[in-house]
Amino acid sequence: MNQNIICWFEIYVKDIERAKKFYSAVIGTKFRDSAGPGNSPAGMKMAFFSPIENQGVSGALIEMAGTKEGDGHCVNTMVYFPCQDCSVEEARIKAAGGMVSQSKFSIGEYGFCSICVDTEGNPFGLFSME
Repeated sequence: MNQNIICWFEIYVKDIERAKKFYSAVIGTKFRDSAGPGNSPAGMKMAFFSPIENQGVSGALIEMAGTKEGDGHCVNTMVYFPCQDCSVEEARIKAAGGMVSQSKFSIGEYGFCSICVDTEGNPFGLFSME
């Protein structure tokens, strides 16, 4: 059994292609597209960050009528992406269409974080030990 505290996340977006382009440019991920599970609402689009079989934490971008994406200020859920040195990915944010809310900062012995906002208004974090 997977022992991760968090096992899945979803980031709600207005434009899934724009969001995929942003995350690919910033963290280098490749997405797997899906129409969603068999009983999903009509028009639902999903793009998986990594294979669902991944034993770590995985998740998806979701474009679906009736969902609420972020507004860049109100945090409902914060997803952190692991990095070797979060300042590297942080440097890609603006060119990819996002913004940096809080540049790389120390969290003491636990490493470093950057707080950013994607093209859809969703806040997210970058985490590294360097």
